[in-house]
Amino acid sequence: MSAGHLTEVAPAKVNLCLFLGPARAVDGRHELVTVFQPLTLADRLALAPAPFGSAGDAVECPGLALAAEDNLALAALRAFRARTGWSGPPVRVTIDKRIPVAAGLAGGSADAAAALRLAARAAGNGVDEALLREVALGLGADVPAQVRPRPVLATGVGEVLEAFPREPEPFAVLLLPARGALATADVFRAADGLGLGRDAADLADRLAAVRASLRRGGPLLGLAPDLLVNDLEPAARALSAEVGEALDAVRATGAHHALVCGSGPTVAGFFADVDAARAALVALGDREPRPVLAGPWRAPA
Repeated sequence: MSAGHLTEVAPAKVNLCLFLGPARAVDGRHELVTVFQPLTLADRLALAPAPFGSAGDAVECPGLALAAEDNLALAALRAFRARTGWSGPPVRVTIDKRIPVAAGLAGGSADAAAALRLAARAAGNGVDEALLREVALGLGADVPAQVRPRPVLATGVGEVLEAFPREPEPFAVLLLPARGALATADVFRAADGLGLGRDAADLADRLAAVRASLRRGGPLLGLAPDLLVNDLEPAARALSAEVGEALDAVRATGAHHALVCGSGPTVAGFFADVDAARAALVALGDREPRPVLAGPWRAPA
């Protein structure tokens, strides 16, 4: 099947909670309990046939230089071909980048998941979610949840997913990107150094509490205030003074809750009232990088 011209949206995600458990003996990766919420802040990917004579697939992101080893979307295309045996002509994926890089919003993972969906469509296989999640797991712990963007409870290292029976109630998220970036591996190392990981029993208690809150439903998917926690926050604050300053700034605008996004350094402020979020956006409008207002992303009907 010819690849044609195909497009996909790649939503950013925010962790409404992130509880850090013990490192696994098999690979050193941490067990997690986290809730992913995709956002209306999103990259846009377009797939087209590669120019005549191209030796292989290519990914372009205007305004952002990506080495091949750092290009997760390109890795996704290669992994899809290897797993499925698809031998169609080379393709070129162009990314309209809107999600800040290395910001704790899983922009690279979102692009990789969208590239997998594009590859599946180009190959004529349809979008087999189970197969794509299998390929996604080899690309990174955040990628499987974004194969089909929707709110999910994630456990394991982020690959064991439980979907919710209802859509989230409306809310707004004010995102404060930072001038610098934080590498996820650095933040996890700092968390280990600070002894932030919970033991297995504590993590199991947090999981039970999160599930109970999600069943009740309500604002922010029903998560109780004491569950809107990111265990990686002290590590991110230790590595970047901007994180603490941004948290103070967004809390001063009246946000109901504020926390670090993923491994940081972006900070999110949550508002039940969209007008209050817009007022906060204006109040913080002189920051650089500029704050971004987003909401919960919903798949088109």
